[in-house]
Amino acid sequence: MRVITANVNGIRAAVRRGALPWLVAQDPDVLCLQEVRATDTDLLKALAEAGFGDWSVAHTEGSAKGRAGVAVATRLPRTAHRVGIDGRFDDQGRWVEVDVDTELGPLTIVSTYVHTGEADTERQVEKYAFLDAMTTRMERASAAGGLMLVTGDLNVAHREADLKNWKGNLRKAGFLEAERAYFDRWFAADAWVDVHRRLAGEGPGPYTWWSWRGKAFDNDAGWRIDYQLATGGLAARATAATVGRPATYAERWSDHAPVVVDFDL
Repeated sequence: MRVITANVNGIRAAVRRGALPWLVAQDPDVLCLQEVRATDTDLLKALAEAGFGDWSVAHTEGSAKGRAGVAVATRLPRTAHRVGIDGRFDDQGRWVEVDVDTELGPLTIVSTYVHTGEADTERQVEKYAFLDAMTTRMERASAAGGLMLVTGDLNVAHREADLKNWKGNLRKAGFLEAERAYFDRWFAADAWVDVHRRLAGEGPGPYTWWSWRGKAFDNDAGWRIDYQLATGGLAARATAATVGRPATYAERWSDHAPVVVDFDL
């Protein structure tokens, strides 16, 4: 099973820049998208034109038009889907999860878009509230012993190896000690595994986000903030992980690069 997670930075803009041929060429079984910034109709139209028209698609729009929006599209039909985290954040377009049946049993797949935050502001308080809710949901899943995959733009670089200029960002949202502590808690005792990091090695990088401005992309001055996090049993089935970093700035279709993971299911 090949899973791709990608912050598309607006599905319509990504289509214009050439995202869909790249996604099709990867032959995925699951597409997890963030910052869709479109209606259900717009998203389904884009996927259908790329050849994903017969896939099962769960999408939730943000309440603010043109903001957020997450989706999970699966080759296999879903058996259920849920929006928001245990009844919270269900109107923000930041969390959608679907269930599919596999040979190993039911698998829950999540696409999430965590708040950007801003240190010492209400925006950061909201980010922590979302991370708290994520933690509760993820701990319940790992305690149950099932298969679950949380993918998306988590807007936190966990370790120094996950961003180029870590010294200059110690007091900025995205690399605050309190944010990184959530990841430490998730990964304790391998209850959850950062699949990309485990398979890619210690780093630095590979990064998944670069500013559109300046020479950040050309100099690979990036952040690794896009993840695929798996419960222990599922992580053991991961066989390969890559970042779809384009060869040149001109070939970019988002400020993020997709993360591709193969699982032996």
